[in-house]
Amino acid sequence: MNNLSFPNQDYIPIASLNQYAYCSHRCWRMFCAGEFEDNEYTIEGTSLHERVHTLSDNIKDETWQIRAIWLKSERYKLIGKSDLIELESGQIYPVEYKRGKRGEWDNDELQVCAQALCLEEMTGKTIEVGYVYYAHSHQRQQVEISTALRESAIAIIEAVQFLFNTGIMPKPIYKPRCKGCSLYSRCLPQATKKVGRYQESN
Repeated sequence: MNNLSFPNQDYIPIASLNQYAYCSHRCWRMFCAGEFEDNEYTIEGTSLHERVHTLSDNIKDETWQIRAIWLKSERYKLIGKSDLIELESGQIYPVEYKRGKRGEWDNDELQVCAQALCLEEMTGKTIEVGYVYYAHSHQRQQVEISTALRESAIAIIEAVQFLFNTGIMPKPIYKPRCKGCSLYSRCLPQATKKVGRYQESN
């Protein structure tokens, strides 16, 4: 464990919440072990965010938009760069860009909620909704920043903080989403499961 390069423990990246909710083992490999490999999905996602993460602000149909600003929360020790923040009729909300399709992963909602928590602390305004924009379908999915979602986000924040502080590696667990993971060849969850069964039987 001494060779691991832990992230700055003062703050955790907002993106790490999404990764932890997707797969805690993947989150450990990315943010604790410093491992990452690209595949077609990550390359497409990176390309999307490179286009979005150009610092700018403009007004579109009476909606003020600003891209690529840093969000930070002292209370929850979060930090990360936003894709898009919009202000319309006095209401401010985050918009997170994703390469997939609408409703594919609920961990995207957690990331939006985390951005909302930061915005609330930075602006003093209550954030009631946010959005996920899916590039494949060119659609926005509204995310209600509900009490339940806030509680889930805070629970994930605490879990990620524990992961970063202890460096304890979560066991890989095979799920259908593993097939699209760029780190699949590193953890081989199906092989790990078979080895565990073999050891139990002997």
